[in-house]
Amino acid sequence: MLLKKRPVYLALLFTLATALHVAGADDTEARLRNATGVLNRLIDSSGQGIGPPQIIKANCVAVIPGFDVVVGVGFGRGFVSCRNANGWSEPGGVILVSTDPNLQLAAGKIDIVILSMEKKLRPKLLSDRFMVGSDASAAWLDGKSVRSDSDAKLLFFGHTKGAFTGFGLDGATLKADDSGNKALYGSPISNSEIVEGHSARPPVANAFLVRLSQVTRRWVLTRFP
Repeated sequence: MLLKKRPVYLALLFTLATALHVAGADDTEARLRNATGVLNRLIDSSGQGIGPPQIIKANCVAVIPGFDVVVGVGFGRGFVSCRNANGWSEPGGVILVSTDPNLQLAAGKIDIVILSMEKKLRPKLLSDRFMVGSDASAAWLDGKSVRSDSDAKLLFFGHTKGAFTGFGLDGATLKADDSGNKALYGSPISNSEIVEGHSARPPVANAFLVRLSQVTRRWVLTRFP
């Protein structure tokens, strides 16, 4: 049954991949603003979303606004930022793709935030292709407890229609969004180069990075006045 459906998945993925080549700077900038909105919503959902301590402990944060699920194929574009000597790095573009047939049970757009809790995962997270589940354990959070692996190194938050939701992303692929990075920074650049500080910060990224910094600073001031 799954083998019969595979051509459908591949055809949908091809259509989605083709759309990447027509995405311009305006689309990339709008998506970055949407990612900032996702952070605001998920962090500000009292007791139901991402707690500031989790952001504090994270080494990298990826935000995928509007991860779309159609007939078991999930696809979304977003951004990743990692810690560096100056706080949080400029955002690098990422693409999250999944062909898990069970995703059809969660059809619709879902805002996703991924927290990478270990620095040693950074090279994989910023590589051209990172397999979620095969390269690292992962778990969904509801803001209070891990639903599967309490020792997970990647924590996922999903938000749709005002409520948090979870579904399997094992086997999903997170890869660099080369066209998004080119649109945002004006020339081809890898996510590793962006995180290492080899690019000037685009003005549209200010709100995204300010939000991450605010969460860190306010929590520290509250705990250690």
